[in-house]
Amino acid sequence: MPYESPTHTVERSLRATTGAKIVAGVDEVGRGAWAGPVSVCAAVTGLRRAPEGLTDSKLLAPKRRTALAGELEGWVTAYAFGHSSPEEIDDLGMTAALRLAAVRALEGLPVRPDAVILDGKHDYLGAPWKVRTVIKGDQSCVCVAAASVLAKVRRDAMMAELGVGHEDFCFADNAGYPSPAHQAALAERGPTPYHRLSWAYLDGLPQWQHLKKVRVPVRGSVTEIEGQLGFDF
Repeated sequence: MPYESPTHTVERSLRATTGAKIVAGVDEVGRGAWAGPVSVCAAVTGLRRAPEGLTDSKLLAPKRRTALAGELEGWVTAYAFGHSSPEEIDDLGMTAALRLAAVRALEGLPVRPDAVILDGKHDYLGAPWKVRTVIKGDQSCVCVAAASVLAKVRRDAMMAELGVGHEDFCFADNAGYPSPAHQAALAERGPTPYHRLSWAYLDGLPQWQHLKKVRVPVRGSVTEIEGQLGFDF
């Protein structure tokens, strides 16, 4: 299916209106999975011409995505990953876990960005980071598209490694998302050490429901005030 190539339009706008010199694109993967971490990549690309075929990782065939990630690793100015574990997701909730992973990625960069372009409509990152959210930024912004591809390929590789010894769950194929094979293995064998135990899927598995974790949000926590994080400009 044809698609439009991402551009530097948003990054140029940020540079012009805020004086930002270093802009990082940020994207996540694994938010909706039942197992494994939620992973974030922060990528700084500058204003150079993007590699051919760069777009949202979900629009790319697996082989093309992997090849493109290898190309991007040598093309981007800088990139770094951040992850929040299933235990952190269970303890903190997804919004706070996403923020933790994103901060880890941004702080892993060799230079601190002046501004961040975040894929989606919700700013889960917040202050002190200067964030502009862009719906479908992984399709329209070069730096976010690069982060999207790098994050997806890295997390897929992690899930394949976590699947060793748990082959019935087919993590190498489904990356922890609820495929039929994954659901069948879960019903028969119960959660692995890599499953998120606070999630609603356990409500449909009476024989394993006793393993479910119940998280009690702390008043004033990041999770509770998720709609008030940071600012958009």
